[in-house]
Amino acid sequence: MKIRLGIFGYGNLGRGVQYAASLCEDMEVVAVFTRRDPQTVKTVLPVRVEPADALASYVGKIDVLILCGGSATDLPVQSVQAIRLFDTVDSFDTHAKIPAYFAALDATGKEAGHLGMMSVGWDPGLFSLARAYFTALPGTGDAYTFWGKGVSQGHSDAIRRVAGVKDARQYTVPVESALERVRRGENPQLSTREKHTRECYVVAEEGADLARIEREIKQMPDYFADYDTTVHFISEQELQEKHGGIPHGGFVLRAGNSAAGHKYLMEFSLKLESNPEFTSGVLVSCARAVYRLRGEGKTGAVTVFDVAPKYLSPLGEELLRKTML
Repeated sequence: MKIRLGIFGYGNLGRGVQYAASLCEDMEVVAVFTRRDPQTVKTVLPVRVEPADALASYVGKIDVLILCGGSATDLPVQSVQAIRLFDTVDSFDTHAKIPAYFAALDATGKEAGHLGMMSVGWDPGLFSLARAYFTALPGTGDAYTFWGKGVSQGHSDAIRRVAGVKDARQYTVPVESALERVRRGENPQLSTREKHTRECYVVAEEGADLARIEREIKQMPDYFADYDTTVHFISEQELQEKHGGIPHGGFVLRAGNSAAGHKYLMEFSLKLESNPEFTSGVLVSCARAVYRLRGEGKTGAVTVFDVAPKYLSPLGEELLRKTML
C-alpha cells in the first residue's frame, strides 16, 4: 500500500515535492491544494488540483500533508490548522522562532491526535544533524555554519512580502576570510555579520518608493537586520535572465583538538543547482518517517533530532544493516 500524500501550496517547493514523490515507489500524490484558482495551476505531472478550503473533505484520503508555504507568514498559521486534520511535514526555516513554532505545533498535534515533522530541509534539517553530531564528540572546538553562495527561498519570499515589491531574489554569501579561519583551526568568535553578507535583487512595482523598500528590507528582523545587506533594483527581464535559477549550498564545520591535543576537521557540505528540488526531496523522505511513526502511535511535533534514519529510508532495517552499516 502506498503512502498517500497531499501537497498544500504549489510554487517551486510544491512542484519539487511532486517530482520527488514520483521517484518513490512507496508514495503517491493524491491532490494539490492551492489558494489560487485551481484552474490556473498547471502541475508538472497529472494530479487533481483542489482549492484550499477543500482540505477537510480529504480527511481519510491522505496519509501525510506536505506544507509548501513560506515561513514568513504562511506556515505559522497553516501548520497548526492543518495538523488538526492530517499528519504533516513542513520546512519552517526562521531559526529564531523555531522554539515557539514547535510548542504550538506540538500542543495542537497532541490535542488532535496527529503528528507534524517541522523545519525539514537542508538547513534546518540535514545541517542541523551535522551540527548535533559534530558537537556531540568530546574535545575542543565549535561548530560553524556557512550558507551559500545561493538563493534563499525564505528570504526571497520575505522580500516579496514588502509593499511595492513585484519580485526578488536574495543571495546569502559566506565571508571567505571567516570560512578559511575556521578551516585553519583558529576557532574564531564570529558575529552573524562577520560570517555572511546578503545580496538582494529586487524588481519594484512602477512608482514604488525605492528608498522605503530598501529601508524595510535592511531593517527586517530575523532576516536582514543583523547582516551587511546590499539591495539592487533591477528590471524584471534582468532578474529572469541573470537570476532565474535557485542554486544554494553551504558548509557545517568543526575544527578542534582531541583529548590528546591532536587536531581534526569535520566538514559537511552541499552544493545544489536547485535549492527547492533538493529541499523537496528531504520533505518527501520525512513524510515516510511521519507515516511510520504515526503507525507506532506518535503524536505532537518532531524534528530531525527525534527521527532515526531507519524511518526515513525506503530500505528495510535488515537491508540497511547489510548495505549501509
